[in-house]
Formats: sequence, structure tokens, C-alpha cells
Amino acid sequence: MLCPQCGAPAAPDLAKCAHCGVRLAKVACPSCFAMIFEGARFCAFCGAEPARLQSAETKLPCPKCKTTILARVDLGETTVKECAKCHGLWVDASTFDRICTDRERQSAVLGSASEMFRPERKNLDMTVRYVKCPTCAQLMHRVNFAKCSGVVVDVCKGHGTWFDRDELQHIVEFIRTGGMDFVRKKELEELESARRRLESARSAPYQQASPTTERGWVFHEHDLLDIAGSIIRMLR
Repeated sequence: MLCPQCGAPAAPDLAKCAHCGVRLAKVACPSCFAMIFEGARFCAFCGAEPARLQSAETKLPCPKCKTTILARVDLGETTVKECAKCHGLWVDASTFDRICTDRERQSAVLGSASEMFRPERKNLDMTVRYVKCPTCAQLMHRVNFAKCSGVVVDVCKGHGTWFDRDELQHIVEFIRTGGMDFVRKKELEELESARRRLESARSAPYQQASPTTERGWVFHEHDLLDIAGSIIRMLR
């Protein structure tokens, strides 16, 4: 690929030309939300056709750049707010829920997706930088999506989620390769382990005021009630 401004060679997913600095790649894939080179006919990551329509700027400030105003961008049927400077995305809560649901359906159609996902230790940036929600200006929570995806995003439960560049793409990949199935399987294993501990504690002699589990944990009566309550809630 060549930069349309200066003609210098550039990688297909390069955000800016290394020679003249003009912006090359934009979030244009409506399927995987990858950065696509300006003018590309297909997404280099999933093969989908680009579908990007940018409208006027919003009144929302970029949580990272702070001085930059987010612009509304329609990626197919999905609307996001994008920062032209850092390439981050603001996605409201209902839109992100729909993205996750649609990608889980795609994962189910592909079949055996849960066998494809393998948890890995990513090189996470351990520097904690809390940013404010562009809607309510309150500090957002930093959350490792699904607790094991390795993608740490900034979340305002009432308004939406902020994704640094490529983070939404990584989450979509996590879901499509069966990441959520892996999480549910892990939760069921933990539920079964809690059930076995509860049964073990109940079968212990009543005289023992503090029955001990196989892991050496000590249970009191209120602990047993808490475990039972947790099992009931997870089975709903």
C-alpha cells in the first residue's frame, strides 16, 4: 500500500504515514472493527467489506485526549463515537451488548469455537490510568473483559465503554473464538466445586462448630448459607 499523500510505502493497518503523518487507516470494518487502510476493498483481518460513514462531531470529549471532540461514525448498522487523534472508540452500553450478542451467535454458527480459544498471558500495560466518562464526567472502572480476555477497558455502567485503539477488535476476536464459552465452563466448574464443599460441610458431624473443607477452609453456619445462596443465584 502507498500513502495517497506522499507515496511512501505503508502497512495495510498503519494508522498514520510514517513519512508525512497523514492518517491512513480508520476503523471501517463493521464486522471485526479492525483498522482498515483508506481505500481498501476488504478487511485484511476478516474479509468483510468496509462500511464507514462519518457524520458531524458530537459534544463528547475524548476520555484520553480530553481536548479532542468525538465524532459519530456509522460502521454498517453499528454507531460508535471515535477520536480522530488517538483512534479510541466510545460505545454506549446497549450497542456494546448488541455487539457481544451478535458475535456470540456467530461463534455458535461456526461450531466447536470453545475448543479454539486458549487463555494466554498478554503483556498488559500495568500503569493504571483512570479516565472520565465522556457523558457524566465520572471516573470509569477498569475491567478485564470477561475476567480472562486480557483486554482491560474503561467502563461506565450507566453509559458505555471506552476502547483504546484495537481493543474492541480484540474483544470481538475473543468472543468469536469461543472465549465466552470458556468463561461459562469455568464458572460451572467453580459452581460444582462450591457444591461439593457444601455437601462435604453438611455431612460433617454436627458437633463440629467449624467444619473444614478439603482445602483447609473453615466454614461457619453463615458461610454455608452464603454458599447455598450463591449456588441458587448461579442456577437461575
